[in-house]
Amino acid sequence: MLQVQDLVLHRSGKAVLHGVSLEIPAGQITALVGANGAGKSSTVMAIAGALPLTSGRIELSGHALHRMRPEAVRAAGVAVVPEGHKVLGDLSVRDNLRVAASALPAAEVPAALQRVLAVFPELEVKLAQPAKSLSGGQKQMVCIAQALIAAPRYLVIDELSLGLSPMIVKRLADVVQQIAAQGVGVLLIEQFTSLALAISTQACVLERGRIAFNGASGTLRERPEILHSSYLASAAQ
Repeated sequence: MLQVQDLVLHRSGKAVLHGVSLEIPAGQITALVGANGAGKSSTVMAIAGALPLTSGRIELSGHALHRMRPEAVRAAGVAVVPEGHKVLGDLSVRDNLRVAASALPAAEVPAALQRVLAVFPELEVKLAQPAKSLSGGQKQMVCIAQALIAAPRYLVIDELSLGLSPMIVKRLADVVQQIAAQGVGVLLIEQFTSLALAISTQACVLERGRIAFNGASGTLRERPEILHSSYLASAAQ
C-alpha cells in the first residue's frame, strides 16, 4: 500500500496542501480529480520527492519515502509520469528509454527495453527517431514506458489525457488498466473526470488543497453533484 498521510505543503510561502491523506492499493487504479489549482500536481511532486513537505508522511508498505530524493523514491518502487509528456527531444526514442533504465544493471537493460516495447509496440519502429519528432500521443507513450522500465510497484500519472486525441486517450487508458491488472497500484491524476472515474476503483476529490471526497468511484458516477460542487467552490476561490 502506498499511503499519503496528513500532507501539508507550502510553495512560495503559501500553503497549497492542507492535511491531504489518501491510499493507493496495489493492483487498483485510484483517481485524484479536481479543478485547476486544487493541488493535484503538488501532490504528485510531493510523492515523487520533488517537493519538500511542511509536515505529513508518505509511506510505501510502512517504509517512509517523504525524506527521499526523487531517484531514491523511484528505486523504492514508485515511478511518476509528470504532466505534459516531456521527453529528451534531441535524443532518440531508444536513448530516452536507456536513460530511464540507467539505474538497472547493464545485463538487465535489453530485457527491460523489450518488456516496455511489448506494452507499446508502436514505438519499436520509432526507436531511432529523435523523440522531438514524435506526436503528442507517442511522447506520452515514451513517458509511460520510461516509468515502467524499472518495473515499479506503483505508478503515478499526472494528466494522462492532456492535449491528446480521443483515440490515443482510449489506447493509453487501456494500457493503464492492463498495468493495474498485473498488480501495479496506479494513482491517476486527471482533469477529465469521466475518464478517471470510468477506469478507477477509488476516487479522491481535491478542493483547494483539501480532500473533499474519498470513496468509491461509482459513488461519484452516481452522484455527480459532489464533484460539481467541488469545482464550483474552486472556481469561486
